[in-house]
Amino acid sequence: MSSTTIPGVRPRSGGDVPAVPHKTPPARVVLYVFLIGASILWLFPLLWAVFNSFRDYGYTQANGYASFGGFTLDNYANAWRQGNFGRHFFNSVIITVPSVVLALLLASMVAFVVARFNFKFNLALLGLFTAANLLPPQALLIPLFRLFKAIEVPFWFSYSGTLLDSYWALIIVNTAFQTGFCAFVLSNYMKTLPYELYEAAQVDGLSVFKQYWKITLPLCRPALAALAVLEITWIYNEFFWATVLLQSGDKFPITSSLNNLKGQFFTDYNLLSAGSVLVALPVLVVFFALQKQFVSGLTLGATKG
Repeated sequence: MSSTTIPGVRPRSGGDVPAVPHKTPPARVVLYVFLIGASILWLFPLLWAVFNSFRDYGYTQANGYASFGGFTLDNYANAWRQGNFGRHFFNSVIITVPSVVLALLLASMVAFVVARFNFKFNLALLGLFTAANLLPPQALLIPLFRLFKAIEVPFWFSYSGTLLDSYWALIIVNTAFQTGFCAFVLSNYMKTLPYELYEAAQVDGLSVFKQYWKITLPLCRPALAALAVLEITWIYNEFFWATVLLQSGDKFPITSSLNNLKGQFFTDYNLLSAGSVLVALPVLVVFFALQKQFVSGLTLGATKG
């Protein structure tokens, strides 16, 4: 009878069988070195920006960025004031929250139809919604600009009388571009739900809408949470369509605040680092708040047999 050592399982001490030292294969050592090096390369710029965001610009100019000292919180206060962060944070919330809610709601409806009903146009419908993600935004820049400029709306809806230069323009564009990706992900997720649930619901007389609202949506909570984190990150950081569709400076999202911290002939990179940290904080808060659901939504598909 031969004794073997299972990798990762610590052998019992004090027995008759001597402990065999576990040797790490060379390939795994190379993998560990590569992963550690890649992690350091990825984390270094972030940690360096956070480190310098707490340092006084005069101290770093006198002693160099490789020095240690000159710590202060003034950069955050100055960045908040100069970048008008309060106003632009509010703009980002107005744009991001409705866009994410609408994209997930519409995408879940499309995904429910595609996943639960065998219509002939299911594949074409899903392809139509996904096609928007395949087009580069630059290709739609001029048509969308002219379209939004030509659509007249009441002045209580937009002070310009058109969709141009209004929050609604960004909400519509972000919702339209993100719905296809969300529908594609949610349809694949809903297909993994047991069909017996819906058969039992039909026997109990549950309508199609209640099957969607009371059965499907609660079961899709991990996938919805994962998509919500991704969508909040993408829409919150979006700046391209804001520069195209907005003309009033006080309506721009938070990403424009960083541009306000740059001077024409001089840039305080410590101040800019503090502003970057402030911009990134809401996304980090959302991620850690939904971390459990986010990881569950990403790994569930990998555990399906």
